[in-house]
Amino acid sequence: MKGGELYMKVETLGLWLVIIGAVNWGLVGISALTGGATNWNVVEIVFASTPGAANFVYLLIGVAGLWKLWHRLAKK
Repeated sequence: MKGGELYMKVETLGLWLVIIGAVNWGLVGISALTGGATNWNVVEIVFASTPGAANFVYLLIGVAGLWKLWHRLAKK
């Protein structure tokens, strides 16, 4: 795998992580607006049995967001 291919794969993964994070936070917000009786936090639902994994996913999403922000600002 060449450097350009790896970079594109990292960019794609970063984009997907940012999208997943945005959708997850949107669902958390909707849940809170509807009274919060249900937990719509998809990351917590998927990784409920392993809390460390959920924290790792949040960390990856945060890093991906910072990566995309840096990449966007570096283009200007």
